[in-house]
Amino acid sequence: MVASLNVGFIGLGAMGLPMAARLRAAGYPLRVFDADAKRTAAVAAEIGATVAGTAAEAAADADIVVTMLPSSAVVTTVLEGGDGALSRMRRGTLILEMSSGVPEETRRLAAVAAAHGVDLVDAPVSGGVPRARTGELAIMLGGPAAACDRAEPVLASMGKTVIRTGAVGSAHAMKALNNLVSAAGFLIGIEALLIGQRFGLDPALMVDVLNASTGMNNSTQKKFKQFVLSRRFDAGFGLDLMVKDLGIAMGVAKATETPAPFAGLCLEMWSGAQKLLGRGMDHTAMAQFSERLAGTELSPAADAKR
Repeated sequence: MVASLNVGFIGLGAMGLPMAARLRAAGYPLRVFDADAKRTAAVAAEIGATVAGTAAEAAADADIVVTMLPSSAVVTTVLEGGDGALSRMRRGTLILEMSSGVPEETRRLAAVAAAHGVDLVDAPVSGGVPRARTGELAIMLGGPAAACDRAEPVLASMGKTVIRTGAVGSAHAMKALNNLVSAAGFLIGIEALLIGQRFGLDPALMVDVLNASTGMNNSTQKKFKQFVLSRRFDAGFGLDLMVKDLGIAMGVAKATETPAPFAGLCLEMWSGAQKLLGRGMDHTAMAQFSERLAGTELSPAADAKR
């Protein structure tokens, strides 16, 4: 079954590369494309895939087309703009839109795809680069049942958990809301570490206590020691992308007329960090923004001073 499905993969960034590698390792014939031609060639050589010169070429004759791109705007350009990928897809092709997108735009693109005889499901991921490398991503999946049935075996090569969220667009809404919760947990955790260090507690010890207590979250488990206290700030997910996802979450709140004052404050704080620290930073550098507000730099040293 696998050998009979040709996959076109569009977008070979920090997440796209290991995801494409997992598909190739599972035996899928893969044609890859990235806006960076050198990167496309290097990735193709590394994982044993075929180079596509354009997104449309990657989609031509594919049974499955995966898009893993920075935003819905880029996905729209790739699918519809100029010699768009949709123009080269056969009827019956299935698009797995795995970017973190805007739900309403995803729904619109699904309708455009349907007019071409193509199915589109949204299948954003959570877990970051480490879990993308091991094929243990959590994948949210939105779309018609028949299309989701077709998608799941392919997604299983990249993720450990696939959870259906409902109609097309629902997975992108869920991904944005997940990142809202993640961003809020990161921010409040960093503020707690700063407060505790001022009091005289060792931040590394605080992380241990949080992870053994009810304050535990993904950031205390997988980010604070690894990327903040180590001063590495290289978790592999961009600050710009986090701000984008928080904006999507607030868009969902507005569209549903749901009051969300804490979410609004969270977006304001992360946007402030983006403006202060500049573009291109890792999202864990958000801690540096909180440190500047506090006038204190977190340290793993046991003799943290008040």
